[in-house]
Amino acid sequence: MKKYLDLKYSEFTTNKSFNFSRKKILNVLPEKYLLDAHKVISKWKGYKETPLINLKKLSKKLGTNNIFYKDESKRFNLKSFKALGGAYAVEKIAKNKKKITVSTATAGNHGKSVSWGAKKIGVKCKIFISENVSNSRALEMEKLGAEVIRVKGNYEKSLSICKEISNKKGWQIVQDVAWRKYEYIPKLTMAGYSVMIKEISNQTKHYITHVFLQAGVGGMAAGMISGIAKYFRRIPKIIVIEPEHANCVMQSIKNGSIRKINIKKQSIMGGMSCAKVSLVPWRILKNAVNNCVSVSDKYVPQTLAMLAKKKFSEKKIIAGECSTPGIISLISCCNDSHLKKKLEINKSSNILIIGCEGDTDKVLYNKLYKIGRQKLKKYE
Repeated sequence: MKKYLDLKYSEFTTNKSFNFSRKKILNVLPEKYLLDAHKVISKWKGYKETPLINLKKLSKKLGTNNIFYKDESKRFNLKSFKALGGAYAVEKIAKNKKKITVSTATAGNHGKSVSWGAKKIGVKCKIFISENVSNSRALEMEKLGAEVIRVKGNYEKSLSICKEISNKKGWQIVQDVAWRKYEYIPKLTMAGYSVMIKEISNQTKHYITHVFLQAGVGGMAAGMISGIAKYFRRIPKIIVIEPEHANCVMQSIKNGSIRKINIKKQSIMGGMSCAKVSLVPWRILKNAVNNCVSVSDKYVPQTLAMLAKKKFSEKKIIAGECSTPGIISLISCCNDSHLKKKLEINKSSNILIIGCEGDTDKVLYNKLYKIGRQKLKKYE
């Protein structure tokens, strides 16, 4: 295998509490939420199913039947799966309430979705971001009419300030993170994400055997698993991927309960650099996930460049930093023959990777692409 595919995972764990139950999952996130999300979102102006790209070149190298890449860079004009969540939640709670002000804390894409949703229905929007969020991401939200408030500290600090000020001012928080007595809106957000699985169930006749799902606080992963419980006839192996310094889902699964981790180094996969799994997603993830993998930032630039330079498929794919870990972890697991066998990845496998974003932060994308392209040149 070519040198540029010589990737290694940081840590791998098996969930000893695995017990996938459609009934239990759909008790946490009821079927009516999923059905309504698809009904509402599919009627939005500009809605269309995002592409499901077959990574045939990579599939051939890894010896699988198919590797499907769900390309969320084509999701409305927001270039991210997050467009499905925050904007849907805003519409459900703020429609016909013109005097309402919505607020949220974000690392970027969720805030953009909330801003877009607020603009669509004509309500005011306040976005709280940490000092780690780039100016280009802040500008994108301001372009959508939101007031962006920057907070000293990390994402957790921005969320804390968002809660404090919103409660004082009477603003409606539209967060993708759940906490005690705040579950309805995060459930709406997760239901929005399940639309991806509904689309995939229509886009291929192949039964998906493996799904690699990115996790930050766990909302997307749990929303997708709820979609799997509702729309997939056969249940695939579900593998959650996280940055090595922010593997809160892995640590929680290893311990059997939610564990907050101390992030000593922020990941360049900013939207996934989270210290604690969210309450509602945890109720789904704790039993529905087969395995967890953590990966290093160092492979992000070359993977991003390989997608753009058609190393994995016939199509050029613009993938943001958080779209890369699914491919990194899949290649890493296949490079370990024992693990590949354990995961039952073989010539019959139909694997699903979530390309959750495009170049939502163009400055960062261009920087990473340049680094990745230089790395590839060393191997060619």
